[in-house]
Amino acid sequence: MKLSKDLVAASARPLVLAILARGDSYGYAIIQEIRDLSGGQLEWTEGMLYPVLHRLEREGMVGSRWDATESGRKRKYYRLKQSGSRALEHDRRQWNTVHSVMVKLLEASTCPT
Repeated sequence: MKLSKDLVAASARPLVLAILARGDSYGYAIIQEIRDLSGGQLEWTEGMLYPVLHRLEREGMVGSRWDATESGRKRKYYRLKQSGSRALEHDRRQWNTVHSVMVKLLEASTCPT
């Protein structure tokens, strides 16, 4: 099943913030975690993730730092800031509301035939 672009776009911020709430991470690891958590249903690309990370950084929700890997290559790690934690809690309440309404609507619409 392919998810709509609108749904993927709407969920990008809370998903990234929730992953960073677990601990600092870098782009490829975030992409892999999204893929793993969704059972392969969400296949993000770098071109989709990095604009979200950069926007969150500009908005002050996420910070970043460069660290060297064991091979000597530099990798940019992102971390959740306090304003990002507040935004995540706000997003969580909104998603819970939408989910609750959808469950009620779907239960009401499943009538035996």
